[in-house]
Amino acid sequence: MGMEFLEVMLTVTRRSGKQECLELRKTESSGSGERWQGGSETVWAEFYTRGGEKLFTAGVKLSLKAEAFRENDGLCAREPVLLALKPGRNPARMTAMYLHRDWWTRPAFIRSWQEVPDRTQCIYLDYGSSFGCLFLMAGRKFKTCALGGREGCLTLGMTACRGGQMTLEEPVFVMAEESSALGAVEAACAGAADLAGCLTRREKRYPEMFSWLGWCSWDAFYKEISQGKVLEKAEEIREKQAPVRWLLLDDGWLSERDGRLYDLRPEKEKFPEGFSGMTARLKESGQILGVGVWHALGGYWGGIEPGSDAGQMQRDALYETVSGRLLPAPDAGACYAFYARWYEQLRAQGISFVKVDGQSAVKNYFDADTEVCQAAAQLHRGLEGAAGCYMDGNLINCMGMAMENILGRPGSAISRSSDDFVPDAPDGFAEHLIQNLYNAPYHGYFYYCDWDMFWTCHADGEKHAALRAVSGGPIYCSDRVGETKTRVLEPLAYRDGRILRMERPGLPAGDCLFQNPLTEAVAKVTNLGSCGMLGRKAGAVAVFNLSGRRQTFRISREDVYGLPADQYCCYDWQAGTGHREGSDFELEKDGYRIYLLLPFCGDAAVVGLADKYMGMLALESLRQLENGFLACVHESGSFAFCTARRVAGLTVNGRDRLKDMRRKGCCCRIDVQEPGQMIVCVEYA
Repeated sequence: MGMEFLEVMLTVTRRSGKQECLELRKTESSGSGERWQGGSETVWAEFYTRGGEKLFTAGVKLSLKAEAFRENDGLCAREPVLLALKPGRNPARMTAMYLHRDWWTRPAFIRSWQEVPDRTQCIYLDYGSSFGCLFLMAGRKFKTCALGGREGCLTLGMTACRGGQMTLEEPVFVMAEESSALGAVEAACAGAADLAGCLTRREKRYPEMFSWLGWCSWDAFYKEISQGKVLEKAEEIREKQAPVRWLLLDDGWLSERDGRLYDLRPEKEKFPEGFSGMTARLKESGQILGVGVWHALGGYWGGIEPGSDAGQMQRDALYETVSGRLLPAPDAGACYAFYARWYEQLRAQGISFVKVDGQSAVKNYFDADTEVCQAAAQLHRGLEGAAGCYMDGNLINCMGMAMENILGRPGSAISRSSDDFVPDAPDGFAEHLIQNLYNAPYHGYFYYCDWDMFWTCHADGEKHAALRAVSGGPIYCSDRVGETKTRVLEPLAYRDGRILRMERPGLPAGDCLFQNPLTEAVAKVTNLGSCGMLGRKAGAVAVFNLSGRRQTFRISREDVYGLPADQYCCYDWQAGTGHREGSDFELEKDGYRIYLLLPFCGDAAVVGLADKYMGMLALESLRQLENGFLACVHESGSFAFCTARRVAGLTVNGRDRLKDMRRKGCCCRIDVQEPGQMIVCVEYA
């Protein structure tokens, strides 16, 4: 096993600042785990592991001596328990996923435990001959993060973000080891889900609303949103025939003063009719299917204004913190009541989904009132209950990547996995890609990942679109009025706006999980999806060169985790050419390419709609014939396939179209523009 411990040290810090360091002694060792114990006159502690060779969990029990009626010096609020663990062997490389802000994680590419950033939540481990994953847990009250420590020593800090406890019994981490890096991450996440009793992504329903392309107001208007501006943007979308089907009204619509909500209704000057008239006008043409709104977990960033209409209406569902904030109570029933009243009003005005921000601010909201894991779990239960009842579960969780949020939500399916898209950030695309890509292995086991909005008119707009094509999650833009480029959106969706969406979050290829794409090698974003043949899968690899120099790389089946063993053709989407799987390619600095790994149907690898990034998803059925193939395609467009055989016959919807076919090397292509599906039949000479 990759992590057997030679030494275990536990340090306790009390509210008074007094520290006590315990050297724990191994008291039990067997094939099913170990137990380390130690103590003094005032404290007793136990660290234990349970499990087998490939997967084990660890936990801590702690008890401070309590006085019956005198003042007790309980645990301090911040990292009252530190564990220093000396592993029997150390990995050669690690990728540590750490909270660089309270609500987002990003990777650090490191080689020693000493380099682990503070607030690390998950570590991918490379042992050379095998791979591991260390997943740090959030329990009932306490959460654990990895910290930088002394050389050769893994340091873990446990905190409840509230002090005074005299006992502790919580899980600490799950450790898995497998022959593949992503297999190890998946095994560790599965163990964490079992331990926490939470649902995984595969057990959740993807909300239908987010199967369509959308638009968000944030980067278009920021807080200067209004009814007139929203209607103007919707008219532009209609005139340009952009395949956008839902609109999200971001920050700026709420009635707030000094960062606190004073009314549950929209701000009167910006939305004088409320939302009812506007949503009716937006939907009357049939272009817009849904309108949603943004809000913060506390209602607004600073909660609810005391004495306001909102405060009076929600008074039995609110909680006043020690710091004076008025917030939805950290109790599932009260929190449900808060959101249900609000969402009932919003639904009556035509609002059909919500995006809820600031979720990992729970520790900041309730740091002197209740333990962070308990507060987060209660708030999420109330929020999701109301969103399920009044918004059909159409909920995007945002700013919520702290572990108490990841493991504390009962069933919602979508969660943002990166910091904001910032149009003016000089290296914004690279940072955006890195956060989303490296967060996906662990965060994407529990959620469909939202890779945030983007501008189609941005200098990196087409790269952002290509990145979203392999994200497996919602896709939405945020261009200002007059600036939407329809052609940038068209490869992402059908003409009716439904996304050609891959089946899971985009994952890094195994060979780049431990490499910094800013300095070492290309970033490969991979996914898989259907290709019209029962039991067969196709793969996609989007390659981005962020390194500042020309790079050589290989595209193979092994890049796409979970892609079945099969014969594949490697299709270069931009070039429109077919290659042998396992071929080498070059990419200039700042360049990007999309490659599709297509299984053969007899003698052909069928691309499907070549004018869509993930065109093989448009193949509703694909059947090998005695001397060719028959394909049913979702809609017309540019149909392509790769074959070494000479094509003697090609019909589309029963009409001979062979003379219209173009050939480039092994790749054959025909453009068809007519309503409805295409039935394509190909015969070889």
